[in-house]
Amino acid sequence: MRLFTASSVLLLAFLEPLRAAQPLPFSTVFRGESTFYMLVAKAKQENWRSRPLGERMALVGKALLGTPYRSYTLEIDDHIEAPSVNLLGVDCWTFFEIALGFSRMLELQPADYTPQDLLAVIELDRYRGGHCNGLYTSRLHFLEDWIYDNERRGLVKNLTVSLGGVPMRGRYLNEMSRYWRSSRYLRNNPSLVPAIRNMEERVASRTVYHIPRDRVASIEPKIRSGDIICITGHGPEGFTEHVGLAYRDGVGVLHFMHASKDEHRVIIDVALHQYLYRYQKFAGIMVVRPLDISPSEESHLAATDNG
Repeated sequence: MRLFTASSVLLLAFLEPLRAAQPLPFSTVFRGESTFYMLVAKAKQENWRSRPLGERMALVGKALLGTPYRSYTLEIDDHIEAPSVNLLGVDCWTFFEIALGFSRMLELQPADYTPQDLLAVIELDRYRGGHCNGLYTSRLHFLEDWIYDNERRGLVKNLTVSLGGVPMRGRYLNEMSRYWRSSRYLRNNPSLVPAIRNMEERVASRTVYHIPRDRVASIEPKIRSGDIICITGHGPEGFTEHVGLAYRDGVGVLHFMHASKDEHRVIIDVALHQYLYRYQKFAGIMVVRPLDISPSEESHLAATDNG
């Protein structure tokens, strides 16, 4: 367990203005307070804070098993974008995001956790450069962009290439700009669509790697509980189809833990390599390992976000 160091105090001081600047009512940005405090009590009772980050994430994920699947939980206002958490219902992205954010919150301070603490850490992960500026365009809308931005800031390590990943060729992105009316924010702020289109083009211009599904079984021993598993599609539109967490059970089998749209809830599914063959549209995976916010990374984050 990492000690609550002076640098951790500095990061918490850095996060404090983000909490104070919340532009929407608390009841809008945070739902499920009783669930939050249930998780806090369980974390304290079982000393989750003493465990490595990935194990913490798996414990949070298991505690959320059965949580209903719910789409569009981030669409909370017509105009103002703000960090938010909904523990009453999650989709595949917000499930892994909450598991990661809650686990990081445990690391950053030893006790007296509040929903505002979780919101502050969610902001670090969800928004470009770790800051929400109140605009929809500050959110990292694509997993590929989320990986790129969070790795740049030292928050995650993309293991895909080191595990034998190959480039995904001939891909493009235009779903958000093409179907902009399906987004509450874009429907009410159509002037943002060109910026979203630029974002799509920027993400698609990067070389994105994945591990083809026929190679996944061979690399499963190198994947840890809590690693983020981004499931790729065959394209050519887009790169990813789904996301969840790796979970290794007591006998060593690596499962896929995720918010399942088909099952309507958070579940621990079959072995990861088996899950990939359930749907023809799945092509492979990206593997992303969250990293502890070390003292040097805290300094990097503060310097980057203030720049």
